[in-house]
Amino acid sequence: MTTTDPPPFEPTSVELQSIADSKIISVSLYPTRAEITRLYKFASSMVKTRVEGRGAATIHDVTLSMVDKPVSNSSPKLEELWDTRETVADSLTRCDLALSSVRQYLGSLTVQNLAVSQLESVLEQYETTGARLDARKAELSRELKRIDAEIKAERAQGKIPPGQNKLRNKATIGVFAQTAGDVEIALIYAVPLASWMAFYDIRVDMDTKETPVKLIYKAAVKQNTGESWDNVPLQLETSTPTFGVDVPKLGPWNLDIHRPPSVSYLIPSQQPVSYLPSQQQPQSAPIIISQSRRSRSRRSRSPPRYHRARRHSMSDEDEEDGEEAMVHEEAAVTSTGNVSATFSVPGLVTIPCDGAAHNFTIVELRPKAVMSWVAVPKRESKTHLTAHITNASDYMLLSGTASVYVDGSFVARSTVPHVSPQEGFDCPLGLDQSIRITYTPIIKKLSQTGFYKKSATHVFTQRITVHNTKNIPIEGLRIVDQIPASRNEQIKVKLVQPALGDGEGTVKGAVQKAVEGSDAKGASVNVSKGVVAQWGGGDEQERRVNWVCTVPAQGKINLALEWTVTISPADAQVVGL
Repeated sequence: MTTTDPPPFEPTSVELQSIADSKIISVSLYPTRAEITRLYKFASSMVKTRVEGRGAATIHDVTLSMVDKPVSNSSPKLEELWDTRETVADSLTRCDLALSSVRQYLGSLTVQNLAVSQLESVLEQYETTGARLDARKAELSRELKRIDAEIKAERAQGKIPPGQNKLRNKATIGVFAQTAGDVEIALIYAVPLASWMAFYDIRVDMDTKETPVKLIYKAAVKQNTGESWDNVPLQLETSTPTFGVDVPKLGPWNLDIHRPPSVSYLIPSQQPVSYLPSQQQPQSAPIIISQSRRSRSRRSRSPPRYHRARRHSMSDEDEEDGEEAMVHEEAAVTSTGNVSATFSVPGLVTIPCDGAAHNFTIVELRPKAVMSWVAVPKRESKTHLTAHITNASDYMLLSGTASVYVDGSFVARSTVPHVSPQEGFDCPLGLDQSIRITYTPIIKKLSQTGFYKKSATHVFTQRITVHNTKNIPIEGLRIVDQIPASRNEQIKVKLVQPALGDGEGTVKGAVQKAVEGSDAKGASVNVSKGVVAQWGGGDEQERRVNWVCTVPAQGKINLALEWTVTISPADAQVVGL
């Protein structure tokens, strides 16, 4: 029987640095962390989390460990440069002192110690000496700058790369190769300090009727992981990785009879206590009297000189008394689901390790949108515009801020909540200045009836005019007004126009019928073409009246609200009329 002995095992090690010896080939960014894939290439043998390999080798073992924080050491050349710099700096100092001495000597000469015949010779010597010293000073200054440049370059070579102090994890991977060849190792690891947040631009074109809203889904990417992402493919994940999957445990649920907490009174011993026998009063120690809260409440009076002292821990019961970002190419949606999606940012991107936000456009959507207008002319003549937007995509919209633009003009800053597919949300779009409302003063009339027991009837009429200055009709405009509510049997309030019923005791029923879609009398009434009146929601005391209107382009509609207030007897003083 012939056997082939395995080749002798001769382990070798190869130390690879992530930044210098590998490149990032993929980044999957989640809302709170990033999953990075690095690719290493080396000759088969040994190489320095999930590990994938390609080539004629087998992964045997993977271990993780920490390395010491890198320290930048001074090189011999750097020390020599510092010594040379010190020598040159000393020479430059001596040169400055020599120049200063020559100037001082020339300034000290006077007619008493210098003959006129010697003046020319002294000045020539000063000029020669000064020129030589100036040249020497300029030469030393140039030499000092050259040495400083060499020191800077030498220190840069030994400088720790940016973020290198954060890269302290080491992966040791055992690889067995039968034959020599090239091997590629893909190291996949997750890192914190990386995130992306959703934000939106919501643009509304009021002249477009079919799809007036465009929702631009954007991402703000931040990372401070210690390594720069240079020219990498980036994928944005809407789901959040789950690391704790334990089933939650229930705690105990106990029932007991409530026992009022006791309250103690601290009575200083030096003061007399009128309701205790004098022989029981201590002379040095305070007296503690305890009683339950219930018995304490029965005592109507307590000595004002007493101070409360608690013998139990205090509980809550005892404590009484912008600018638009740069637009990028739209990302591709590579996978979708009812909850999550994966967006591939087009091309290769570079995101430095700076913790700053870098913005990308994910996708542009044309969601379903229904416009609605609401005005309360009794309070203000302005009309508020709101869009109910339905997420017609196949993936969830993450919560984020939104910049709202109407007809190209910025109008508001809003918030988009978490929106599931086919779910909707309301987006306020500010005020619509093209709808003008006139709220005329109330017209009042008074009449009296009865012979012996007279009653007074007040008739009130409120008129409202709505003018649509748009070139397109508007639908769903809601005008809200109200009539008073009676709080006394001597006052009767009746709605006359629109004819929605007496409004007393039937408001809730009418509102309920309107919500249920019933055509029962009192729920709603057609006032005119395109105008429907109905009781507003809320309790009977609010007594709101709503008109839901369709106003043609460049058209006007007139609304009327009329009610009566009957007071018996007529001379009764009414508050709020």
